[in-house]
Amino acid sequence: MYWKYAAKRIFYGILMYIILIFIFSVLFNATNEATTKAQIEESLRGETTKMRNMDVQEVQKYMAERRAYKYHLYHLDQPIFQRIVWRTIDTITLNFGNSTNIKSAKGERDVWTIVSETIPRTILLFTTAMILELLLGVWLGLKKAQRAGGILDKSTSIATMVVYGMPRWWLGMIMIMFFAYQINIFPSGGLHTVPPPQGFAYFLDILYHMALPMLTLLIIDFWGTAYLTRNIVLGTLQEDFVMSARARGIPENKVLFGHTMRTSAPPIVTMALLSLLSSISGNILFEGIFSWPGMGNLYWIAIEQNDVPVLMGLLAITTALYIAGLVILDLIYGFLDPRIKVGGKA
Repeated sequence: MYWKYAAKRIFYGILMYIILIFIFSVLFNATNEATTKAQIEESLRGETTKMRNMDVQEVQKYMAERRAYKYHLYHLDQPIFQRIVWRTIDTITLNFGNSTNIKSAKGERDVWTIVSETIPRTILLFTTAMILELLLGVWLGLKKAQRAGGILDKSTSIATMVVYGMPRWWLGMIMIMFFAYQINIFPSGGLHTVPPPQGFAYFLDILYHMALPMLTLLIIDFWGTAYLTRNIVLGTLQEDFVMSARARGIPENKVLFGHTMRTSAPPIVTMALLSLLSSISGNILFEGIFSWPGMGNLYWIAIEQNDVPVLMGLLAITTALYIAGLVILDLIYGFLDPRIKVGGKA
């Protein structure tokens, strides 16, 4: 039954996420513990500055007691395997702790606050661009498949070979040089004007700043989507049931969208969902070129400043989103494709 299939897929997704977070915790354990110990010592030094009336021995005793308490609080007094397990549990429950150097816009060092600031910005640019790219790409791919070998198909296939292989960062630099410096109709980068405008003008200013990077993403990506859609749909158009529908005099649009798209939907949905998932994690080089403060830019800053808690938070969130998307993809795949016998035996 379908619910058994769905429950199994969800369970496997959760299990895979736990295993991956455990592996991340093992890889970053030494650096994470060194960071935690440094933060503990920093907080202890802050406490001792208020103890000017106590003698040296009393201060040392107090610091030893507080250090032991905080080591116990963060499980640093336990064996290494238990420490890794506790760190895995903290990461899964989104308890990432505090960053080493990076601060949020409000000056906070809570990792979840820092990461959550960048997620909407990444979704705003990359996911919006990806949705537009999928809509344009699928539409163009259907038109190419409908008239395979025609002028539209040949011309767009040549354009795909020319454009799709370009690096995003290279085309981004060309677009900045032309549109920002040569004809000066778009800003060269950033999220908004400094200082930002107030009210509704603030949202218009953000759209104005994201126009150039979004245009760059569309130029690069939608050609490949159109070409893949064309090949997927073209294979389905040669099937007997499509030829039969055409022979019965069914209108071409109904054959294309009613018969062909139903069968071609699973691989197209797979491509679309994987593209959307990849868009959430951002792009380090692309965001650096356009000075876009998204998750890719935060990855780069965290690597540059060796801020492991922020890196762990980013990895945990992007991994969770990606695995959740793959689980949803499996569920949609089983629902759309009637050839999959859910829970059946061969």
